[in-house]
Amino acid sequence: MPTASAARTDAAAPAGRSVPPAELEAVMLEMGRRARAAARSLALAAPEVKTQALKAAAAAIRAEADDILAANAIDVAKAAAEGMTGSFLDRLTLTPARIEAMAEGVEQVAELADPIGLVTERWTRPNGLVIERVRTPLGVIGVIYESRPNVTADAAALCLRAGNAVILRGGSDSLNSSGAIHRAFVAGLAAAGLPQDAVQFVTVADRAAVGHMLAGLGNTVDVIVPRGGKSLVARVQSDARVPVFAHLDGINHIYVDRAADLSMAKAVVLNAKMRRTGVCGAAETLLVDRAVAGTHLKPLVEMLLDAGCAVRGDAAVAAVDARVTPADAADWDTEYLDAIIAARVVDGLDDAIAHIEAHGSHHTDSIVTEDPAAAERFLAEVDSAIVLHNASTQFADGGEFGFGAEIGIATGRMHARGPVGAEQLTSFKYRIHGSGQTRP
Repeated sequence: MPTASAARTDAAAPAGRSVPPAELEAVMLEMGRRARAAARSLALAAPEVKTQALKAAAAAIRAEADDILAANAIDVAKAAAEGMTGSFLDRLTLTPARIEAMAEGVEQVAELADPIGLVTERWTRPNGLVIERVRTPLGVIGVIYESRPNVTADAAALCLRAGNAVILRGGSDSLNSSGAIHRAFVAGLAAAGLPQDAVQFVTVADRAAVGHMLAGLGNTVDVIVPRGGKSLVARVQSDARVPVFAHLDGINHIYVDRAADLSMAKAVVLNAKMRRTGVCGAAETLLVDRAVAGTHLKPLVEMLLDAGCAVRGDAAVAAVDARVTPADAADWDTEYLDAIIAARVVDGLDDAIAHIEAHGSHHTDSIVTEDPAAAERFLAEVDSAIVLHNASTQFADGGEFGFGAEIGIATGRMHARGPVGAEQLTSFKYRIHGSGQTRP
């Protein structure tokens, strides 16, 4: 078994280096033990110390921007040489503006109220006992993600704000980029006197490292958060031996109701699909009420096509423009993450809700309407983590919710749902104050 210092050296080895299986297991278990020790320190850290660390981390990310961009260039070149294109490269690529946005996101998390120690409820029993429910950290969080290196900073910042230690395992395609961001972030921890083991990064590309994390690293990991494609999330949900915050797909819908303003519908639909096609909040299906198909359908379809979006539609949609490709059954269940949208005409609100229930992923869905009753029904009956009225699905983002950032969007119903920010990365305990009471 390697010593802690040896394990630290291994964990910080050049990105992607191969590690023998026995050594990898020992290194991963040691990371878990160090994370657990760091979590105990973080749980007691004063809010202002965590704030100082986050601000120092943001400053370090800015200061190391050139090194981060150089590391990212290596990852992007490798991905391009391997044939990666489109939305994959977009998610992987960092720019000076994206690095600045990353640093600003960390600063926004620094400005959030510290959730730890917050008394959420307090009541007094007839016997005089005073009971408080108090927010506490979850402990150690394992975050497994793919080609978005910015997740390194987002996840580290949110876990730190909520008093949790985190073990980060980025995708093999972004190891250099994520490693450079991690090194900058840890400099912020050191500047504030917090344990550097509170934010650890797995530099090895071996998928066995993921398996060790899913097994819980010797009962040191309290929850796993996957952020990536369907195959990654499915593996995590299937193999994890610890709780998981996750979603499988972002099959998001925009329903244009019979009472929709056409100019608003065009603006919302175009933004929801084309602002960034590779994010999980992008709209993948357009539903249009048959009652306004004669006035709204053609302008919406032509707008998307002219913007460079491929449209796969039912017979009614295909009839309005020769550039539409006929949709097949699989299109209604596909998360494209690209400039492609499925579109169909539905017979009113009931049909739209039924389609979303049958084909949606309980992630994010929106209605465009000027009818308050229709909006209320949609918001009440669509069982998704995020439902919107007259707004783009691309607001499915923790930063837009005021969370500063997010680790991901949870579509389950246990513990966290929707954007997972600092508050969602907490648990609670009960504190009971007595004056000598005994139970009869």
